[in-house]
Amino acid sequence: MQRRIFTEDHEAFRKTIRDFIAKEVTPVYHDWEKQGHPPREFYNRLGDLGVLGIEAEEFGGGGVSDFTYSLVIAEETSAAGVTFGSYSVHSNLILPYLMEYGTQEQKERWIPGFCSGDLMFAIAMTEPGTGSDLANIATTAKLSEDGSHYVLDGAKTFITGGALADRILVVARTTPFDPENRRAGLSILVVDTKAEGFAVGRKIEKIGLKASDTAELSFDSVKVPVEDLLGEEGAGFKYLSHNLAQERLTIAIGASATAAAAVQHAIAYTKERDVFGKPVAAFQNTKFVLAECSAEVEAIRAIVDRALELHNEGELTVPDAARAKLFATETAGKVIDKCLQLHGGYGYVLEYPIARLYADTRVTRIYGGTSEVMKTIIAKDLGL
Repeated sequence: MQRRIFTEDHEAFRKTIRDFIAKEVTPVYHDWEKQGHPPREFYNRLGDLGVLGIEAEEFGGGGVSDFTYSLVIAEETSAAGVTFGSYSVHSNLILPYLMEYGTQEQKERWIPGFCSGDLMFAIAMTEPGTGSDLANIATTAKLSEDGSHYVLDGAKTFITGGALADRILVVARTTPFDPENRRAGLSILVVDTKAEGFAVGRKIEKIGLKASDTAELSFDSVKVPVEDLLGEEGAGFKYLSHNLAQERLTIAIGASATAAAAVQHAIAYTKERDVFGKPVAAFQNTKFVLAECSAEVEAIRAIVDRALELHNEGELTVPDAARAKLFATETAGKVIDKCLQLHGGYGYVLEYPIARLYADTRVTRIYGGTSEVMKTIIAKDLGL
């Protein structure tokens, strides 16, 4: 179906990203997967392209407030069967926090390096005993007696980009836990990873997203200057809720892109692969499966493109972001599974992009809020 969300500028950007991937990512991607992340200087190359802080024109970014460019990147990386490491967390999840809640002094101190790739950021919400239930966070940050700094203690897990980050947005409890108001007392501290008492623990081995580092982090009496508190003390849960819509849209966009890429990989493979003397694509079952997948991809695109338009207009609600994430990720999983099946045994071999798409996509139904959490949000919006 014809899509109306892309302009000539988007298509010119698409060509730039496609050429960049072909030249600087695809030839070395296998090395990134073995290493567990891209080389540190790769993020400086993304900075040179202007994609790390695309909305932060004042501080050296691209100067466009249009999330459609993130969709272009997702589509091109998925088509090539690669990722940009922790780029999406850095640019799509964290930048809104800094732009919305940072002081002018903080923005001037952090965002130029954010945009250039000299300062890479991660965000630490999840804890060993706390997954989607953010109100149950146990990491604490106590204000010093002289009021000059917080003392941060606790642990985080499943932190994307945590091993290489220079600064980490850490969600911590700055007032004692109140069972009557579990969401109160949470704050966001922007922690310098060079600070004494901070440590990167185990690098978590995953079934997918091999080129994106995921780590456990620990904080042992880490001193965080009060100047590095993001926004107001105690307003952390409100900030997280405000930005979760964009995070979930980002995941939905990725699911849309991977599902579409899977269909294209399956079409190309079944046309060239012969079975019983004719191409796999010539069999009626193959045609019917790909026809189903094509229709499902169009349905994903319809809801994701509309959610993207609403987001660009500042009107995407939390329930609608949940609907987009739920439908896109669940349907993408089904599409990619069917496309892998059409590859036969080669679909299970990592040298084929479909295998990486299959492994990488599974987590989209878990992070950013599980599918079950999305259903709960939607149900509440229905008055149930």
